[in-house]
Amino acid sequence: MTVDSYLHQGRTWFRQLSADRRVRRLGRVMAWGGTGFLLSAASIGHSPQPLAMGCISAVTGWRSAVMALGAALGYRVFWGTAGSQGIIWSLSAGVTALIFGKTKRCRETPLLIPALCALLTALTGLTFQLAGFDTPTGIYLLRVAVAAGASRLFLALVRDRDRFALWAAEGIAVLALSQTAPLPWLNPGLIAAGMLGTAGQFPGALLSGLALDLARVSPVPMTAVLCGVCVSRMIPGLPDWGRRCMPGAVYLLVMGLQGSVDLTPLPGLLLGGVLSVFLPAKPDTVRRRGKTAAAQLRLEAMSRVLSQTRVLMMETEGPGIDEEALLARTRERACGSCPNRKACQAPSQIPREVLRRPMLEGSSLPFSCRKSGRMLLEIRRTQEQYRLLKADRDRRREYREAVSQQYFFLSEYLLNLAELLPGGNKRNTPRFSPEVAACARGKEPENGDKFRHFPGTEGDYYLLLCDGMGTGLGAAQEAREASRLLHRMLAAGFPAEHALGSLNSLLVLRGRAGAVTVDLARIRLDTGAVALYKWGAAPSYWLCRGNAEKIGTAGPPPGIGVNATRETVERLSLRRGEALIMVSDGMDGEEVRRRAMIDPEAAAGEMAAYLLEAGAAEAADDATVAVVRLRPLNLST
Repeated sequence: MTVDSYLHQGRTWFRQLSADRRVRRLGRVMAWGGTGFLLSAASIGHSPQPLAMGCISAVTGWRSAVMALGAALGYRVFWGTAGSQGIIWSLSAGVTALIFGKTKRCRETPLLIPALCALLTALTGLTFQLAGFDTPTGIYLLRVAVAAGASRLFLALVRDRDRFALWAAEGIAVLALSQTAPLPWLNPGLIAAGMLGTAGQFPGALLSGLALDLARVSPVPMTAVLCGVCVSRMIPGLPDWGRRCMPGAVYLLVMGLQGSVDLTPLPGLLLGGVLSVFLPAKPDTVRRRGKTAAAQLRLEAMSRVLSQTRVLMMETEGPGIDEEALLARTRERACGSCPNRKACQAPSQIPREVLRRPMLEGSSLPFSCRKSGRMLLEIRRTQEQYRLLKADRDRRREYREAVSQQYFFLSEYLLNLAELLPGGNKRNTPRFSPEVAACARGKEPENGDKFRHFPGTEGDYYLLLCDGMGTGLGAAQEAREASRLLHRMLAAGFPAEHALGSLNSLLVLRGRAGAVTVDLARIRLDTGAVALYKWGAAPSYWLCRGNAEKIGTAGPPPGIGVNATRETVERLSLRRGEALIMVSDGMDGEEVRRRAMIDPEAAAGEMAAYLLEAGAAEAADDATVAVVRLRPLNLST
């Protein structure tokens, strides 16, 4: 097997592992707990600070509880007995978030949580002073200010998605990571700073440099280093590898100008520059002028409104089920006309456990009853009513999550649109032209497979294959509606992930789970890179160097749940003449894979017709095959 095959198997295994709900849940728990653990390491003036307390108080529910436990453990690990106050900060912040985090007063009064954090920090410090633990007055006041400021900062980041709060949070993260270094020459804070300096925005990189200078990781001024890295990104014609190595080069330059020699931070900065490939490069903030500035500000304001609406919608819980009223009504129906009710020894209130426990006979009742048959009949009726109410409540919660997800997609779309306004629409110069051909054969007159190919924005080109469930007119209608919706969103500039998520939410709201499968390919005409999104669709095939490699695996279709399943994403390239074959489930995959290697240089139309004839000869379902290949453009014309 080749190295590409091993990499493909590894990616497939990782996707299957991440698709497991238990693994994702464990990953979220570790992420929130790890955040609290790392923030507890941050210090100012060699003394622990309540930065983790601010982050804990900004979230609600199980996240705050897990982060509080992680921070308490971190204060114990990093500071020993000196972190006793930190443990109290963390646990008190977790209790505060659980009690006040979802209240209406907390949402209407943004400074309530910061004031409570400052009060708890002050009371903790005063208690330790009375217990004989001497703390300097300056450190005491600094901790109170840090508790209030960190809480307000993380609240603005979580609730309002404020850009300035994000930059400050990046600086705090670098400060915490720089003080958890297992090895001096491999400091996590330096790695994160190198990534932000290479691919982040200038304010975040500046604050990261200040955090490194505050942590005193090197006598060389790291603020100047990271500012120089951000300025170096404006050098015209700088290759990508040169940009990745710029943190190390600028550090050596500043070190030489200062005259002090310290090569310890160099490996971390270089590694951060290399790892910055995983961060999306965002343009720095530009000066806003005129009508463009007004439009940008209004788009950003609308994005914040949608984001806040989403948060409020997720925090609003529906009315609960009144179990006591159900049980009281059950007793009234069962015992109201019973002739033995005066001498009955049954309790005045039926225990709640009967709602969830199956009742098969009179002996299974948790109390004695002379007319057990009548009581069992009423309890079973109440249990059925309770299951219906619970299912309705769960369904309403899923509806609320689906609608809030749309608010999130729209908020992100408006924010990205606002960032594009100052520089206008950036059009990447296309280097390739797509050659697309598709052939289909329906079992009935109306084909349930719908294929579209169309240009997107900023040099994107899309191929979309939707397969309706079953055959005939109903399947064709489902596929047509799904493909039309995705076509409009993608052509308008909606990200592929958001467009697919919107379709999934729509199917959930309509109760049409599995009504359609989606096979989407996004091609960059400037680089030839392809992102293949599959949601319940059949595997595709990638023709490369005389081999036909299967791409993607079968998975559940969209519409099962808002967060139950997600689409899978494959990355490949077509810039060297490779071809991508997309097929519906009515095609014989092995036959396609065997026949596709006969003439890999054939035209797309000839290959599609040949594969359809060979792979759908005995198919009992609608069959569609689409072939795409990129042809280089003559840029001189």
